[in-house]
Amino acid sequence: MDTRSEVREFLSTRRARLTPDQVGLPAFGGNRRVPGLRREEVSLLAGVSVDYYTRLERGDLSGASESVLDALARALQLDDAETAHLFDLARAANTSPMARKPRKKSEELRPSILRLLDAITEAPAAVRNNYFDYLAANALGRALYAPLLAEPHPNSARFAFLNPAAQDFYPEWDRNTQELVAAMRGEAGRNPYDRKLSDLVGELSTRSERFRTLWAAHNVRYHRSGVKRINHPVVGEMELTYEAFELPADPGLQLSTYTAEPGSASADKLKMLASWAATDAAAAAPVDQAAPAPDRSEV
Repeated sequence: MDTRSEVREFLSTRRARLTPDQVGLPAFGGNRRVPGLRREEVSLLAGVSVDYYTRLERGDLSGASESVLDALARALQLDDAETAHLFDLARAANTSPMARKPRKKSEELRPSILRLLDAITEAPAAVRNNYFDYLAANALGRALYAPLLAEPHPNSARFAFLNPAAQDFYPEWDRNTQELVAAMRGEAGRNPYDRKLSDLVGELSTRSERFRTLWAAHNVRYHRSGVKRINHPVVGEMELTYEAFELPADPGLQLSTYTAEPGSASADKLKMLASWAATDAAAAAPVDQAAPAPDRSEV
């Protein structure tokens, strides 16, 4: 990733979305040639010189202090995810070339994580890495994401943008893809020199116009909790609340769980899905097998 280009486009798009009214400044002149705020207006709000802000927006965050970054975040009204992204970009700009090589990450899950997945029996659960590959899921998680996990190398980003079935599977596909790309932007900011992540972005940019458009917007958000609607091919449409948990001992891995509001139609459908998954598993088991072996839930 070209850090200078990322900084330039991120700051300019954040500036373009604000108006003088939104930040409490008078709008001098009726003919404004730029969308949003002018550079001098941002510099005024951040308490830095116009020349210094211009240098920052041209992509040079080297040497920028935390206080300057904080002031910039306040001036541009960045939310928590956007502020973290700005600091990640600054960290990348101030990292020596020798320290830029990303650490190699294991694609195998520890046995304790697999046991944890097996222990979650009443809610779909899955683990993905920071490349948006699904590495493992419990029985209900495999049933919930059956169309996605049927792919040779399950990846939520490739499924969403490259598989036509995704638009039916996700009734709110427009919103879901916006959130997905915004989460990928955050990952790219945290790992700007990760070749595998850059290759994924390059592949999707080449093959999906929708992805290219969203990526160019430079929006950033956390993917920690929310509501997701899924149109499952077996039980129909469900509205599920997801919670995503970082695994501190395994950097880059995230455990996601899905639940339905008790007593709702979605809760009933989730029970139907569990019954279908159990029936499907029983039908697939060898007839001479007295008791099924423990399922380690690997994808």
